[in-house]
Order: sequence, then structure tokens, then C-alpha cells
Amino acid sequence: MPLDEEPEIPFFEVHEIVVPHLGHVPIVKGDFTGLPKKIQQFIAFYADYMKPRGIFICDGSDEEAHMVINKLLERGTLHHLPKYEENYICSTDPQDVARVEGKTFICTKNKHTSVARSRAGAKGGLGLWLSPEEAKKEMDERWPGCMAGRMMYVLPFCMGPLGSPLSKYGIQLTDSNYVLLCMRIMTRMSSQVFNLIGEGDFVKCVHTMGCPRPWRKKVVNHWPCNPEKVLILHFPEEHKVKSFGSGYGGNSLLGKKCFALRIASNLARDEGWMAEHMLIMGVTNPAGKERFIAAAFPSACGKTNLAMLKPSLPGWKVRVVGDDIAWMRFNDKGELYGINPESGFFGVAPGTNWKTNPNAMASFQKNSIFTNVARTADGGYFWEGMEDEVDKDIEITTWLGQPWKIGMPGKAAHPNSRFTAPASQCPIIHPRWEDPEGVPIHALLFGGRRPEGVPLVIESRSWEHGVMLGASLKSETTAAAEFKGKSIMHDPMAMRPFMGYNFGHYLQHWLDFNKPPNKMPKIYHVNWFRVGKDGRFLWPGFGENIRVIDWICRRLDGEDIAVDSAVGMLPKKGSIDLTGIEDKVNWDEMFTLPKDYWQSDIRETIEFLDTEVGDDLPPRLRQELNEQEERIKKM
Repeated sequence: MPLDEEPEIPFFEVHEIVVPHLGHVPIVKGDFTGLPKKIQQFIAFYADYMKPRGIFICDGSDEEAHMVINKLLERGTLHHLPKYEENYICSTDPQDVARVEGKTFICTKNKHTSVARSRAGAKGGLGLWLSPEEAKKEMDERWPGCMAGRMMYVLPFCMGPLGSPLSKYGIQLTDSNYVLLCMRIMTRMSSQVFNLIGEGDFVKCVHTMGCPRPWRKKVVNHWPCNPEKVLILHFPEEHKVKSFGSGYGGNSLLGKKCFALRIASNLARDEGWMAEHMLIMGVTNPAGKERFIAAAFPSACGKTNLAMLKPSLPGWKVRVVGDDIAWMRFNDKGELYGINPESGFFGVAPGTNWKTNPNAMASFQKNSIFTNVARTADGGYFWEGMEDEVDKDIEITTWLGQPWKIGMPGKAAHPNSRFTAPASQCPIIHPRWEDPEGVPIHALLFGGRRPEGVPLVIESRSWEHGVMLGASLKSETTAAAEFKGKSIMHDPMAMRPFMGYNFGHYLQHWLDFNKPPNKMPKIYHVNWFRVGKDGRFLWPGFGENIRVIDWICRRLDGEDIAVDSAVGMLPKKGSIDLTGIEDKVNWDEMFTLPKDYWQSDIRETIEFLDTEVGDDLPPRLRQELNEQEERIKKM
């Protein structure tokens, strides 16, 4: 047996079906000849290119999912968690645990279609470009024969509600049945998609773990991958994504960041809409008035917690539309409407518990997949943050398969471990979350982890000033990316890892929306993470964040509860309802604007944007930066 030690366990007796396009590659499941010709050609080309042992055309059904789950249970890739209904856990190879931003490229004929005209010293953090010629060279070293001895799964999926005018379609080819199961949760995966595409356009997604048989390296955790050769290529001019070597999250679930942000942002630019790294939530005040808010935070900065907020103020109701990605467009009346293109939650597990996010916890009590978390001896899951919710003495198996107990050194779960759960199971999912028309967006929020200097909430002075606040977004780094340690990092618009084209052109795209008949939503910047002199958070966060949402909604209603400052509009003292938490909040410390800090911050921001975006930085944005710098000088 080869070193991969992964015997194939067939679903069915395989029948050799010779299709003219495919040679002797057998169709294991599905009706290839009944597919639209354009889709047949796509499958046939890559079957010939990647040489799979068979083709499995998926329909997204429960029966199909159970076949795959049983196969992975038998193999040892998945383990059932008997405390729950249809919940499963798996662990990846330890070398495959995060996004691979340094190996993720946009491939276009013109370099500056993809990346800005940066200046000397730029780090290239706002997207990486690879020429088509270089991309072909890299592909030729990897893709030919990459699925030899493995099954090729054909995943038809829709981003957004099936049939919605705001939705887009894709087909992913993959040799990972784990990816099949997760894509089934995260997208609308259905054989209907083949008919909805017909002979029309679709996004072509090609993924492989990069481990053809026989594989001469030892497979760890039943997770074949090829970390030395990982590469993710986007071809926006061809509406295509190709991913090699990794099975982790957004590297392999290509409907997520690759399609819904990088490719979709190109589509949005060309078609006049917005594809953003944003949650969408509906908030209803005690009087019954509902507002919808879209918010952009870097990964692991609280998007899911905010989207599923359990309000501490009586009479408020929060309902989630989406927790990670928003597609938004202005209608004929100039009203901004948004949809959640995903159908599941792919959330960071550590820190999530019944206190911090009970609605997320309720969402994954069944029909969910957990990746790189720990297991308890009684058949449950565990990660850091759940110490108060399990028996202190219970035996735990870490994500690396080691025995462990609470209080021992090290971590039981990987810091970037994840849950993948159907959005429909969230107890506060909004009844309009699959509305084909979307929901109206009344306000946009930006925010990150800023331990120093940045107040709890800032209202922008104008649409253009708000775009500048988004472009200036910074945050403490988290485990979601491939970076180590804690440092403040630029993450403009929370899109730094997900930009699909020239960031300067992207900012201009935002600025261009401010024209008749468009009614522009107000823009805010929030910071739940400022730390006081004693090293503790100045704001209690979590459910208390509804108090800031309350202030924002009152501002949307025109209440005079804001005061001008050098950096934007701040709440008038006492205008945020602090009933019951007065002793936990030092208002003056939370809203103070240290002049030295802000002078240094604006200079560093201008230097960053001048270096990374260079001559592509829109003149109006440069004007906003200069005006803010002048206001800060006069503080």
C-alpha cells in the first residue's frame, strides 16, 4: 500500500461508462449526458487534465450526504459526536490550518487591473498579482494528473437564494469529499443549478488536495494535502478559480472568499454593485421599528457575535441575515438592498460559548461539521472558552489526538478551529434572509481590534469621510490569517485578504455610488476592544453592544445626540444608554482622543495608503485624509 494509507471505499459498484469527451473515465454517479453542453465541456476538459479515477456528479441531497459521511467515518476522516444529532468532527494536517494569503494571486493580463500602482517599499498586502504566463507555468507543474487515483466530485452551487436576480452560480470540481460536505452547508448545492445555468455563465471553481495516487508521503490525520505546493489562483476575466494543495476553509470552499469576494468584487465593479466582507443584521427597537445594518470587521473580530447579538437592553430584537459576506446593490429608487450569498456559518470556535454567543451555539447543535476542535470523552466538542461549560475533570482529546484535561499546558483546539453549520438552524435567523430582493441597508459599520486611542463609536461626517474611515481600518492580527503574534495591521474595508482587483479602483467604485438617485446609508466606525490604564477592556461588549446600536439607530432617526470632533461625530456625553452598567464604563477614558496618538496614526495611515495604493488612491480620498490630518493638528 502507498504511504498515503487511505484505501478507497467505494459508494457503489462502479460501472465503466464511456463518454466521447471523457475517454474511459467512469461516471460513478449522475447523468453526464443530460448536462448542458457548456458544463459537459468544463467537466470533460478537467477530467482529461487532472485524470481522476471517476466522476461523481452531486445533487446535494440528504441521501448523497449520508453516503459521503459514512465513507469518511469508515475511513477515519470524520468522527461522530454522539451527544448531538448528525454532528461530526475532523482534524486537518497541522500544516493546513489557515488561509494562505501569501500564496493567493489574482491573474489578469494587465497587472494594474489586479493590484494598485504601489511605490517603493510596498509589501503588496492588498492583493498579489501573477501574470497569465507565470500562472500557466505554475499550473503546469501542479495540475496535470493531480487527481490520479482519486474521485472528482462535481458540485453545482448557487451563491444567494436559488433563482434570485442577485444570485450567482458556480460549479466546483474537487477531489475532497470533506469539501463536498462543507460546500453543501455553505452554499445552495443542488442539481437544479445545472438547469438554472443552462448555457449561461457560471463561475468555474477547480480544487484539488494535490495528492495523486500513489502518494509517497505519509498522510497525517487522514488529511491528504500538499502544503509545499499550495497555490490559489483567481482569473476574474475568465470567472475562474483554481486552488491546489489545501483543504482548509476558504482555500477549498471556493464559493466563500474566492468566489463571493474576490471574483464577485470584479463582477460587482462591472455590474454596479458591492461584494463585501460584511455581516447583515436586522435590529428592532422596543417601538417595533426595524433597521438593517451591514458591518465589516476583519476575521475573528466579532462579526458572528454581533450578527447574533443577544441584546442586554429590554425590548430590543436582533435577527441575523448573514454573518460574513454581503452582496449589495442600489435599486431603481436609489435604496441599497443586500443579500447573504452564503447558506451557512463558517465560524471561529474558540471563544464561542453559551455566554458569548448563545445563538451561534444553538445553530450548530445538529447537522454541523467541526474542524480542528477537541473532543470530550462523553462525545462532545470542546475548545478554549468552554471551560465553564464542561466537567472540569472530563477527559479530552485535543485536535492533534493527544489526551488532555482542563488546566494542562497547551491548547485543546487550534486557535483557528471552526464550526460549519446551516444558517437555517440559527434561532434568530431573519424570516427575510432568503428574500430574493434582499433587505434594505440603513447603516454601514467598520471596526477592528484597537486597544489604544480609538473611541467606542465614530459617525462619519459624510459618505466620503466614511469611505476614508473604512480605508483606514486597522486591527490587531488574529489566528484566522497566517500571521503570528499580536500587532496592529492595516485591513482596509476588512477586505485586505480578499481584494479581487486594484484597491484604488475599488475605493473609487465606493465613492462613485454617491450620486442621484442613490440614498447613501450612514457610515460608522466601532471599537469594542479599547483597553484602559488597568489593562482591562473599557467596554463590556457582547450583548451590551446593543447600546451602541441603539445610539446609531437614534442617529438614523435624526436625534441630536452627537458632537463634532477632529475624527468624526462622537456621542454626546450620556447619550448612550448605560443603565445598569454605569460602574463598568468610564465614559471620558473611552472617548478621549489622545492628540499624539491620532497624529501618529493619521501620518502612518497616509504613508501606508501612499505606499500601497500610490497613484491609484482616489484624489477625493487623499483630500479626506489631508483634511482629517489638519483637524487633528488643531485638537
